[in-house]
Amino acid sequence: MLLDIIRYVRGYLQIRVSGSSVERFLNACSHRGIYLWGLRPVGQAYEMNITIKGFRQLKPVLRKTGTRVVIIKRTGLPFFLHRYRNRKMFFAGAVFCISLLYLFSRFIWGIDISGNKSYTDEILLKYLSSREIKSGMKKSQVDCGRIVKDLRREYGDIIWVSASIQGTKLYIQVKENEDSISTGTKEDETENAMDLVADRDCVIDSITVRKGTVQVKRGEKVKKGTVLVSGQVPVLNDAKEVTGYQYHQADADITGITTLEYEESCEDYYEEKKYESISKKQTGIKEEYTLIFGNYRFTLGNIKSTRKEYEIKGSIRQLCLSDSFSLPVYFGVRKVIPYQSERRKYTKKDQQQILSRQFLKYKEELEKKGVEIIGNDVKIYRGKDCAKAAGHLQVSMPIGESRPSELKEVPRIEEKQQGETIHGDDGGSH
Repeated sequence: MLLDIIRYVRGYLQIRVSGSSVERFLNACSHRGIYLWGLRPVGQAYEMNITIKGFRQLKPVLRKTGTRVVIIKRTGLPFFLHRYRNRKMFFAGAVFCISLLYLFSRFIWGIDISGNKSYTDEILLKYLSSREIKSGMKKSQVDCGRIVKDLRREYGDIIWVSASIQGTKLYIQVKENEDSISTGTKEDETENAMDLVADRDCVIDSITVRKGTVQVKRGEKVKKGTVLVSGQVPVLNDAKEVTGYQYHQADADITGITTLEYEESCEDYYEEKKYESISKKQTGIKEEYTLIFGNYRFTLGNIKSTRKEYEIKGSIRQLCLSDSFSLPVYFGVRKVIPYQSERRKYTKKDQQQILSRQFLKYKEELEKKGVEIIGNDVKIYRGKDCAKAAGHLQVSMPIGESRPSELKEVPRIEEKQQGETIHGDDGGSH
């Protein structure tokens, strides 16, 4: 690949050599150090590639061997520049584009954030913007080490950060700690004591505690708001008396059996859209093109339509030379698509299929949340101007939500002093 680039920059010729002593021609070129490549027979002659410098050295070889040379093709940058030597504006434009690309390559035109779960891209980008880290800044002003330190200092849940520049993009990778560790004082710890409470009425099916003190047992019926796991762990002395509490954010896996109500409806009538294929002459200009260059926006055309019913669809894309080389140029287009709406009626079978699909989708969403369906009492009923799917689902699902603990008072332990009485005689008789 590199050799091909060098050959193109220097330029080379494709020639055809004919005559009775082509073999002598090849040997003479080899003896004089004239480089030939791409040799192939063509009828009674041979075609090959030769450098410009080598072609200028062929006269004595041709005279000695009695062969003839015809130039078939000229390839390379020197011939390209010679061909367009009178087109000054073309070269000026090429130089301008190259200079513009070089200028753009010195700036950041995109920030890519990955690995974040608790914090959205918008939150992190807003914080970075407050620290003057944003699209359009110079690469020389980007301090990746400072970005790493600032993000870790601002967000305690982020335990690892990596920042790097590739092309015109700033790539930031983060890793969050799902188990927060408190490093505050004792007063802070008491303020952070959290209980797990029931978020609905249910029967406890299973409970696995990692932090805190369990307050319920399997098979117990609980109401919404009942404390399931307390964030206050009692500290006992040798006499099994409470001398204080350790404060935690309660953590446990709890499942409960409960009932969920389900109801969906499907109207008897619906509006069907029939999209029309109409020429621009009938509806006027129906396309709008947008060019965004930095902070400047240019628009060509409009999307006005004489139709009462129509949809507007559009898209916008950033100009990228590669995955990591973006430019501050965006192209967008919006189109008007007219349609006519017709009122139609569902058949009974169609309504059953729609309600069944909706129920299956609802079950899939529950399964993604770790909900196991134990009993299903959902049925399809005929209502006024609609069909309904309604009923109850008995499920085993994760239970519990965090709530600040109501701190308990530490009971006072009164120390009891007990004296000893020794009974005896002053003397003894023998």
